[in-house]
Amino acid sequence: MNESRGDDDLGPVMLDIAGLEMTAAEGELLRHPLVGGVILFSRNYRSPQQLCELTTAIRALRKPELLIAVDHEGGRVQRFREGFSLIPAMRRLGEAWDRDRAGACAAAHNIAYVLAAELLACGVDFSFTPVLDVDFGESGVIGNRAFHSDPVAIAQLSAALIAGLREAGMANVGKHFPGHGYVRADSHLAVPVDERSFAEIEAADLLPYRELIKHGLSAVMPAHVIYPKIDAHPAGFSSRWLQRILRGQLGFDGMIFSDDLSMEGASVAGGVVERGAAALAAGCDMVLLCNAPEAAPELLAGLAAGAMNQRRAEAMRGLRVARGLEQLRRNARFALAKSGFDRFVATLA
Repeated sequence: MNESRGDDDLGPVMLDIAGLEMTAAEGELLRHPLVGGVILFSRNYRSPQQLCELTTAIRALRKPELLIAVDHEGGRVQRFREGFSLIPAMRRLGEAWDRDRAGACAAAHNIAYVLAAELLACGVDFSFTPVLDVDFGESGVIGNRAFHSDPVAIAQLSAALIAGLREAGMANVGKHFPGHGYVRADSHLAVPVDERSFAEIEAADLLPYRELIKHGLSAVMPAHVIYPKIDAHPAGFSSRWLQRILRGQLGFDGMIFSDDLSMEGASVAGGVVERGAAALAAGCDMVLLCNAPEAAPELLAGLAAGAMNQRRAEAMRGLRVARGLEQLRRNARFALAKSGFDRFVATLA
């Protein structure tokens, strides 16, 4: 992070906003040169039309336009619901994979296409998906967000999912590297510790990442989990995990987003400025600060950051085939994917 940053470059910080409309104060904050993106939540959503208006306002703030993201995985983690297709939890695809692998992969592709096309039509660039965590039956915060307990199933289903996202024009974000599924503690509320050896993690948790890097994994979000047999720092603050293992051994060259710096799992790195600096120094390209409006000005005032890799950031920008959901639903390719989506959902009833 020692290169100089251009005046028109996206910055390495992603922030949120409080409500359905962006306030003047929030707009001023988002114009700060260290800001590069906005993450939206359920509190920012009332209707597809309102969402289109909000994303248009965010995009009008500056050039290049800020990246706009959301957690829209499906199941209990879907921020926009009314007016959007309800995405099933990824576990349902894992259950289908046990019965019919090809059919489950086809369903994953259709689900991803619908998910991506609807978000893109409303001005959202990407979702932080897929969850690549292995379900070891321990983590309540992961639970049915995970595809499966078998890393091979996760790799195959997520490959189909990212292919569907890509066809619709959307990048993808694999999370939570190297894996959050083995620990019981929730990193939103605690600092989880995974006592396994690297060999154990490599044999299970890293398999989906290794395979997906071959199939166009766009971005990765590391876990706020400590793996003491590998490093004393949580993965998101560990150059060993991010630079030596993810980039070096696995050959990943896409974007790395930190998980939310306001989470308890990030507290070991210090205050908000120290957390941001530590994540960037470890190898993150962009850091997220969510649900902490009082801390955002402090982070922007205190963070000393050089140039972010603009090529990686621009690769996260979505490509829209329609503007608004009404126009999207007249699109023949969307209609075909939605038909496959609906057929799969009907089997879950």
